[in-house]
Amino acid sequence: MGGEIKKWLVLVLMVNLGYGVMAQSQPQVPCYFIFGDSLVDNGNNNNIQSLAKANYLPYGIDYPRGPTGRFSNAELLGFNGSIPPYANARGRDILKGVNYASAAAGIRAETGQQLGARTDFTGQVNNYKNTVSQVVNLIGDENSAANYLSKCIYSVGMGSNDYLNNYFMPLYYSSSRQYTPEQFANVLIQQYSQQIRTMYNYGARKVALIGVGQIGCSPNELAQNSPDGRTCVQKINSANQIFNNKLKALVDNFNNNLPNAKFIYIDAYGIFQDLIDKPSAFGFKVTNAGCCGVGRNNGQITCLPLQTPCRNRNEYIFWDAFHPTEAANIIVGRRSYSAQKASDAYPMDIRRLAQL
Repeated sequence: MGGEIKKWLVLVLMVNLGYGVMAQSQPQVPCYFIFGDSLVDNGNNNNIQSLAKANYLPYGIDYPRGPTGRFSNAELLGFNGSIPPYANARGRDILKGVNYASAAAGIRAETGQQLGARTDFTGQVNNYKNTVSQVVNLIGDENSAANYLSKCIYSVGMGSNDYLNNYFMPLYYSSSRQYTPEQFANVLIQQYSQQIRTMYNYGARKVALIGVGQIGCSPNELAQNSPDGRTCVQKINSANQIFNNKLKALVDNFNNNLPNAKFIYIDAYGIFQDLIDKPSAFGFKVTNAGCCGVGRNNGQITCLPLQTPCRNRNEYIFWDAFHPTEAANIIVGRRSYSAQKASDAYPMDIRRLAQL
């Protein structure tokens, strides 16, 4: 899950929000801005010195253009055009949105540093500020630009790497010795709140905050810390839930205190729990191993260049040591867009957010 479950938003939301050939001719929203980590990085890390890249086969095996740098194996199903990565966004293309995500990135600046270069959330927000100045120039004045941006959807999915590539990596990071899980979640939420508030100050109004998934159920963590290779690592999942509860409370805080703010929380943890608890109901057979990887649970080393993945990808929840398959992403994406359970999205789902 090197950033757990957010990639589906790019796949499913672009169809549902009107960017794909299967959707209505007019998008439901004028633009879609994406912030996050490896599950939504669609190329921003390709040309920097980083181990966190996915611009090689078999990543992209089901995507018409082959590997692009997208980590999750989610084909875009005939989209007219995906949201451009910030590294490539030019001219009027930015008016339909930009993807700022960077693999290995976290809320904290040091998170993921053992993997090399990446753009942390503060850096992504700074890049967004640059985009806003360009939008003002393209549209003509600040008021018109603010009105335009207020109608856009913003999806923000950070925090996974702050656990996976920071707190629960004590050989590289001291955070687990400095903070209890409760204290660390407070530190993260405090910093996250300031970063998101900056987005608000630069025009973001309709914002989906995506919770952290069960990092303790990823093939990588099962391989390292689960005696039977099946039982999820509870101390990691418990820490993830502490963060998620505080993130949901932050949504209420923003909606109550920021004028015209329309924030929602997506319970990626709970949605994904259903897939793990009842895999056969969703067509899955393998819940504890990656379709592509090396070692125990195919999770000790993630998918290598030109490695042959499993053939029955739709039967696996995980594509590699960290990331869900396209099949899992689509299910989670549909439920984030149109909630099937009351707990999937709070206080509303993305479909209703788009209509506001």
